[in-house]
Amino acid sequence: MYPNLYYVFKDLFGVEWKSLSFLNTFGLMVALGFLVAAWVLSIELKRKEKQGLFLPREEIITVGNPASFFELLTNGIIGFIFGYKFLGIFLTKADDISPQEYIFSKQGSIQGGIALALVLIFIKWWEKNKQKLKTPEHRTIRIWPHDRVGDIIILGLIFGILGAKLFDNLEHWDDFWAHPIERLFSQSGLAFYGGLIMASIAICWYSYTKGIRLKYLVDAAAPALMIAYAIGRIGCQISGDGDWGIYNSAYVSDNTGKVVLAKGDDFKNNLKNNETYYLQGMVNDAAKAIYVTDRVYPTLDQVPHYPFVAPSFLPAWLFAYSYPQNVNKDGIIMPGITDEHNHILPQPVFPTPLFETIICSFFFLIMWLKRSSIKAPMLMFGIYLTINGAERLLIERLRVNRFYEIMGFQSTQAQFIALCLMIGGISLMVYSKLKYSNADNLNFKS
Repeated sequence: MYPNLYYVFKDLFGVEWKSLSFLNTFGLMVALGFLVAAWVLSIELKRKEKQGLFLPREEIITVGNPASFFELLTNGIIGFIFGYKFLGIFLTKADDISPQEYIFSKQGSIQGGIALALVLIFIKWWEKNKQKLKTPEHRTIRIWPHDRVGDIIILGLIFGILGAKLFDNLEHWDDFWAHPIERLFSQSGLAFYGGLIMASIAICWYSYTKGIRLKYLVDAAAPALMIAYAIGRIGCQISGDGDWGIYNSAYVSDNTGKVVLAKGDDFKNNLKNNETYYLQGMVNDAAKAIYVTDRVYPTLDQVPHYPFVAPSFLPAWLFAYSYPQNVNKDGIIMPGITDEHNHILPQPVFPTPLFETIICSFFFLIMWLKRSSIKAPMLMFGIYLTINGAERLLIERLRVNRFYEIMGFQSTQAQFIALCLMIGGISLMVYSKLKYSNADNLNFKS
């Protein structure tokens, strides 16, 4: 596993640059997912603009003014926050705290914050001063929807993170109520569907205020959402962030990660040998018991598992993986590893993030190839909602989550939302087909 870039460079190039440890691989893959989504969305918006489905909006701007006090203040605040935290990693961070823990703590460098604030204030003043005119002018510009992709992505990022934290804390309400500050500022704990819902609300509101036709925007966004999710799950897989599945009892593994087929009572014996891990979430490190996971069970018989042997033409790790050196520091201690991340799961699990990356990449490819032939508005988005919900319902059967009693049925939060998405997606497809049954005759330009 590669919890952060330090481990990537150490493994690939044999160098140990500790300064890279603050760049979490999960966060980098999420950022890459947003960038790819922005690129895909921009392509789709331009294509639909050529078809006449989107029109530009004229806006009046003022050019030639010097930097305002509010602009300088905003740049200063942003610079101070980033300098306080990110420059503080190099200036004031203690060796016994990880970069991620440092960023989400109250610690920071005041000197770094002031320095970066002054730099950003000067840059803003210099940029505006270059464009300053004796008499500021009012100009009318035409802004197309694809020109607003940057704003849409930033809104999706901000409200996506807020929604993901909100829904995760709702799912772990007892923990949040007991430790609200720690849960809010924890580096872990993100619920994808919470982010999707909150980001969608914010983007729809923004698009409405800018005159962007929502029924075409959601279709353009559907492939972008699918590929962004696939890339984000790569981050879950390579960092080992805990979004793995239940144990694959057809295999067993040791404390080095070697996975072999289980024979006879091998699986039960493996559970027994690591009993404190499964029942208490504790393992021994240097003769001291440490807490490593909240996935504990009343008895060993209740540990969730399913036996599945990989087809002979595929490697076993596609279906049974132990996540060595995972970012969560979950599992037993790996011998001879002195790095910060030196834990490995005592029993291989189904690597569900990898499954989702493969499935969603395939769905994206189909959507991308078929997008030109799907002309009825909102049909593509209905397809996205349906297959996204179906995929998540399928994967949730292999994942370990908290169950809720909903209308007499047991369901996880993700399963309930996924089912709602499927119902909404199917309804939207039926509505689109009925309302736009003559879509082929609509006035599309080539």
